[in-house]
Amino acid sequence: MERKMANRKLIRLSQLKSKLAAENLEEVDWVTFGVIVKKVTPQSANNGRTFSIWRLNDLRDLNQCVSLFLFGDVHKEHWKTDQGTV
Repeated sequence: MERKMANRKLIRLSQLKSKLAAENLEEVDWVTFGVIVKKVTPQSANNGRTFSIWRLNDLRDLNQCVSLFLFGDVHKEHWKTDQGTV
């Protein structure tokens, strides 16, 4: 893990909103971790393509969740991932 995180900045999901407002993260190699705390049943977009929505949390502040929308190949590969997965 130390090798993978070398020269990267860890930003907790519960801090993401404030960090995005305060810093230019496009110039930083950053990473975050989250737990799938809720999954919405796959839905169809107006164009007929299916997508999934996951609610992610870092388990520090359960009121601070990030919604992640999965489309295309990412949806096809990961839509069956279990709730509770990191």
